[in-house]
Amino acid sequence: MEKNILPIKKAVLIFFVFACGYFISALLRAITATLSPLLTSEFNLTAGDLGLLAGGYFLGFASMQIPLGYLLDKHGPKRVVSSFLLIAIIGTAAFALAKSFSGLLISRILIGVGVSACLMGPLTGYRIWFADEYQQRANAWMLMVLSMGFVFSTLPVQILLPAIGWRWIFGSVAILILLIIILTLLFIPSWKSEDSKNEENAGSLSDVWKNKFFRSTIPLGLFNYGGMVAIQTLWAGPWMVRVTGYTPLESATGLFWINTTMLIAFFIFGYILPKITKLGIESMRLMKLGLPISYLSLFVIIILGENAGALHFTLYILTSIVLTLTQPAVALSFPTSLAGKSLTSFNLLIFVGTFIMQWGIGLVIDLSQFLGKGEIQSFQISFTVYLIICILSYLYFIIKNKNE
Repeated sequence: MEKNILPIKKAVLIFFVFACGYFISALLRAITATLSPLLTSEFNLTAGDLGLLAGGYFLGFASMQIPLGYLLDKHGPKRVVSSFLLIAIIGTAAFALAKSFSGLLISRILIGVGVSACLMGPLTGYRIWFADEYQQRANAWMLMVLSMGFVFSTLPVQILLPAIGWRWIFGSVAILILLIIILTLLFIPSWKSEDSKNEENAGSLSDVWKNKFFRSTIPLGLFNYGGMVAIQTLWAGPWMVRVTGYTPLESATGLFWINTTMLIAFFIFGYILPKITKLGIESMRLMKLGLPISYLSLFVIIILGENAGALHFTLYILTSIVLTLTQPAVALSFPTSLAGKSLTSFNLLIFVGTFIMQWGIGLVIDLSQFLGKGEIQSFQISFTVYLIICILSYLYFIIKNKNE
């Protein structure tokens, strides 16, 4: 498909509409970190149960990424995003009405399916409608919206809980999703489908997975990026409550400031990226130099144990920001005809990885406690396993791109 660069006013309107959808997606993704003490108490959840529940979102999300790539390339963001959000309404309403852990988990998976197009749809559209030099900025500013959703999932949700309860919070979100569907149908441009001959020559999914650069990012997407999201959206909260000793309100406040910091960071990062690129500093170099700093930040959290709080998790997430460069880098390494397939393929890695790491961190904590370790030491062991996996993923990426 050929580029169709839109006027600035139209582009801003499109970004706003998509941002509303992605805000709700982010809110639903991260809300389990704030609700974890309440849900653990009400449904008698273990650490593994909590990890599985939070990961259910990512399981549903990841299951849709490959078909989503085909649908986006063929039908475009308008039809696909609006259709998938109908499933999100069902999942959100079902979560609000759930009476058991299995009901929560099934609803959470449906929510993941329903919001699975809320980032990939916009990024596919931006690949066509925005100039190449602004792809990284658009990606960073969508992640700013992600952080905004995370911010609202923390302290604002904690404040609302005594007033309306967690079930009514989810009911209200379902109404907001309906409004976003209406905005999407009204303001997002229609997609011009390729003719059958062009579709045959557009490239296939195998072209994405055989690509050398894409394959070098697989461990980073699965374990490093996925694990960072798992910590930000779930395990930072339980660490602050069960290891550091925060109250639920203090933990929610800590998560609020973590995500507020990331919101500001993504705004600044998106603004300066095109300027950095013009200076000749490529994304690859930023990733190679920046990732080891994030590993050092995580190591400090592990060593400090009960003394590691919101500030330390903020530094870890902040120093991991260079991971976000991988997604637009992957998209730009393919032609526009493969925009949907390449973006959703990498997103699949991130969300499968987030599911694995959210559940896996919980399982290692439970296993360590079963083997007689204390709660603090169990968290430290689990995070150490994650750190080792991250370092191995980074080394694989470096080796595969040693000449870049």
